[in-house]
Amino acid sequence: MRFSRIGHQLSPSKTEGRKQSHPNFSAMGVGRNVEGPSYRFWIKFQKQSVFAAYTPFVLSLASGRLELETFRKYIAQDVYFLRAFVQAYDMVEDCADDDDAKAAICYLRNRALEEKKMYDFSMKEWGVDLAKESSPNPATLKYTDFLLATASGKVEGGKGPARIATPFEKTKLAAYTLGAVTPCMRLYAFLGKELQSCLDPAETSHPYKKWIGSYASESFEAATMQTEEMLDKLSISLTGEELEVIERLYHEAMNLLIEFLSAQPIVHRTVVPFSRMQEPAERHLVIFSDFDSTCTVVDSSAILAEIAILTAPKADPSGPENPIVRKSSADLRSSWDVLSSQYTEEHEQWIQSIMPSERVNAFNYEGLCKALEQLSDFEKRANSRVIESGVLKGLNLEGIKRAGERLILQDGCVGFFQQIVKKKEELNADVHILSYCWCGDLIRSAFSSGGLNVLNVRSNEFAYEESISTGKILQKVESPMDKLRDFKDILKNCSEGGKRISVYIGDSVGDLLCLLEADVGIVIGSSSTLRRVGRQFGVFFVPLFPALVKKQKEFIEGVPSTWKGLTGTLYRVSSWAEIHAFILGLHNHL
Repeated sequence: MRFSRIGHQLSPSKTEGRKQSHPNFSAMGVGRNVEGPSYRFWIKFQKQSVFAAYTPFVLSLASGRLELETFRKYIAQDVYFLRAFVQAYDMVEDCADDDDAKAAICYLRNRALEEKKMYDFSMKEWGVDLAKESSPNPATLKYTDFLLATASGKVEGGKGPARIATPFEKTKLAAYTLGAVTPCMRLYAFLGKELQSCLDPAETSHPYKKWIGSYASESFEAATMQTEEMLDKLSISLTGEELEVIERLYHEAMNLLIEFLSAQPIVHRTVVPFSRMQEPAERHLVIFSDFDSTCTVVDSSAILAEIAILTAPKADPSGPENPIVRKSSADLRSSWDVLSSQYTEEHEQWIQSIMPSERVNAFNYEGLCKALEQLSDFEKRANSRVIESGVLKGLNLEGIKRAGERLILQDGCVGFFQQIVKKKEELNADVHILSYCWCGDLIRSAFSSGGLNVLNVRSNEFAYEESISTGKILQKVESPMDKLRDFKDILKNCSEGGKRISVYIGDSVGDLLCLLEADVGIVIGSSSTLRRVGRQFGVFFVPLFPALVKKQKEFIEGVPSTWKGLTGTLYRVSSWAEIHAFILGLHNHL
């Protein structure tokens, strides 16, 4: 169990904060007005961009192995987008309330026309015959109809446009329209940069390099920023309620764009979504996840200690009404501080003791196992000290369950597991939680509020007398070796004789062996301790998206490729949105 100080000062294995942005994805805030609505909306809905990047179309395009016919169909459909952009700008150009705003909208309209001319050239270059693509497909129509309806004033409740006469009404309409356009510009600028970062500079034969470069260019970024600046300017005079309307339009536009990218027809098989790489009838997908700081925002040790301190008596109680004698709240806090400090100090000593004198160049699984066996002994001694201290004595089971129900989980975690459970039969998938948490009841209650009471949980458990904890811990999962034992036992009992594919999601040193043993080991977050220990034993942590681009290329070319973690490679993500997009694709993520 990794200890946490009260007040959320986490121990060395948990000090690294969990960012909700995507560090392996480009930063998109340089030079932008971080106070304006365009930036706020992008940050709020940025996780949607992950689902766009992980669509089979975008991934195949990035790999350079997208079928030419699919790309031609995409270009033909994208022309309808550009036409709608030009039409929308025409409709609202006169709505701007000053000459500068009018000039800016006119510039954006001309920029869209220039892009359309570029597409006209591209269509000739790629052999696209627009006459054969006589009409937009349903996904294209959903966005273009939405955009033009917005530009005509059909925004709230599907009502027809009211009489737009006053300067304020015109400004509002222009702002609404920019709210529906801006996410398209920003998403394409985002994807252009991400895909370009995955290109091999030495490769000259990538057929879509020029297309990617056009959206990764400084000129497209400048046009995107001008669109955002225009939205920010038009929004200055709007009310809070009207800004909420723009936010809804922005979000809807993002979702429709992702649907558009997802709707592009792919003939070949792709490595995403991972759950579809093989038919469910051919394999059993087994998903494992750690709990503390993988699923949670705060380590559960801090939560349990806080419950103990807050529910403890002010002074030492005695008498027949107290069958389990408890320490006072002041004594509990003092004891917990001592335990936390001792854990932190000894954990750092363990790290120093297991570090090889020189960093290895090859994956050293045997050496890592020996080092983690030492960690196992350390973790068990730490837990024994907690039991002997009595800090967990006297906790009420109902209070623990209520705390679990209120426990804040990582953004997207519950939604991911809910989709796995909902699609259990379709995906032929199971989920298992493997955790050092002292109290399995806390984990089960944390997931029960999301309808996830069916998840399989393996952790330590409290011992109770009449629903009151005795201070004892039933020590079942205390170390990396215990987790690995349970991981192997579960896999052994799953689909006897059938093919199993395992995914393990974790964030700390204690997860390393399971991460490496799984077919796909996914590291979430930014634990420097995990990377520090792993790299010393030859473990590589690679961003998931670029790795998928490479694997897609190999997949199409028939190059043998393995996901197996025991090669020493783990896949790094920073959000549950990435995990969801990788494993499940667009399964009800919206």
